[in-house]
Amino acid sequence: MTTTSTPEASEPEPTPAPASSTAPEPGTTPAPGTTPVPGTGTSAAAPGRRFGLTAATALVMGNIIGGGIFTLPAAVAPYGTVSLLAFVVLSVAAVLLALLFGKLARRSPVTGGLYVYPRDAFGPFAGFLSAWSYWTMCWVSIAALAVGVVGYVDVLIPVGDSKVVPALVALAALWLPAAANFAGTRYVGAVQIVSTVLKFVPLLLVGTIGLFFIDTDNYGPFNASGESTPGAVAAAAALLLYSFLGVESAAVSAGEVKDPERNVGRASILGTLASALVYILGTVAVFGLVPHKELVESGAPFADAVNSIAGGSWGGTVIALVAVASIVGCLNGWVLLSAQMPYAAARDGLFPAAFARVGKGGVPGFGVLATAVLGTLLIVVNYADDPDTAFRVLVLVTTFTGCVPYLLSAAAQLYWLARGTRERVRPAGLVRDLLVAGLSFAFSFWLIAGAGYAAVYQGTLFLFAGIPVYVWLRGRQEGADGASGETAVEGRADAVA
Repeated sequence: MTTTSTPEASEPEPTPAPASSTAPEPGTTPAPGTTPVPGTGTSAAAPGRRFGLTAATALVMGNIIGGGIFTLPAAVAPYGTVSLLAFVVLSVAAVLLALLFGKLARRSPVTGGLYVYPRDAFGPFAGFLSAWSYWTMCWVSIAALAVGVVGYVDVLIPVGDSKVVPALVALAALWLPAAANFAGTRYVGAVQIVSTVLKFVPLLLVGTIGLFFIDTDNYGPFNASGESTPGAVAAAAALLLYSFLGVESAAVSAGEVKDPERNVGRASILGTLASALVYILGTVAVFGLVPHKELVESGAPFADAVNSIAGGSWGGTVIALVAVASIVGCLNGWVLLSAQMPYAAARDGLFPAAFARVGKGGVPGFGVLATAVLGTLLIVVNYADDPDTAFRVLVLVTTFTGCVPYLLSAAAQLYWLARGTRERVRPAGLVRDLLVAGLSFAFSFWLIAGAGYAAVYQGTLFLFAGIPVYVWLRGRQEGADGASGETAVEGRADAVA
């Protein structure tokens, strides 16, 4: 088991950065601001951290406010207005997770946070499971986002009833941001700021102006699911969690953030609060502007809501343009995150070595390529099966695979708090941190349960598929370490002789 700092029950200390001119210790992540030198096992100085507080907050908001808000009002409409309650519950949970990741980032302010935290607490296997699950969530989520953009493209340019054209639109939405990522993380930050402004302002306007045009008859029944109210809230929340994925973006990209011990937590909380405000206002407005029966069948609910306010179709066209730009910008950020998590694990020998190769722009290029290829396969398979259910299936699988790293990260924080020495405990801080970590763990567990049997089954298959990869990589790694040790012993024996 590897630890990175002396545990404290109320205020974990940041990880001391290893010198950039030496190889990192086994089981540790390289120092922030360093990149691997291929084939040497050492780190070389990289360009300075690229994300200030503004860019880091934009990364969090941009990855949270992606395709989810534009498509999920229709996806949760079958549950009724009880889904609004689920949105409020999730907003609280997301803020708790933001607080949790801010605390953990103070201990380990390095790239790959949700992999690093379980690894440091429980060892390499827990770290691998978290990294594998998060990576799976990334490329499944990217595929879901690409599928979600099709409904808004159809508002601008009808794609017809064929499966081929929508699939091609989804693939184009996936590969354009993937290609842009090869330009480097500096450009990713700039794109995130611009795309976040472009989508935040129109959504906030719809969420505020739309409140003056609400017709309460449009809301429909409180619970239209036929389940109990707690069951309906849990099921809606599991689907809505997709729209909050990204709260961890600053923690995963901590190696790119300036002053990560302070700014990761700040960016996570600010980005989450702003996103939650837009989500709740926007969803309340959409539910009140579009009749319930029409909302259930809508492929672009925000476009329908704006048309209800403005009349005609021009308002919906504008929102459709914003949605397409928003989702493509969100894909830009998610592609980056999908490469950074396996990069951190590959540095420890827990992912194939190709994932640790970094290009001139600071982006692990193989990770970007692997994510794009896997996302392509998932899009093709789902459109070949049933495109009408593709988005819902992808979202629920993403819920499971996204909650596993949340669960393990919360457990890691509980572990560090339990290890705190009694003389260093501040009671108020201990209670606060225990409450944040415990509720984060409980929320993650509850969301996994609410995802449903099919999503848990499919997500578990994705998760367990990584075990042979771990076994092979660890076996090779330990075999090489053993061979090196035997060679050293033989050399010393020869010298004695």
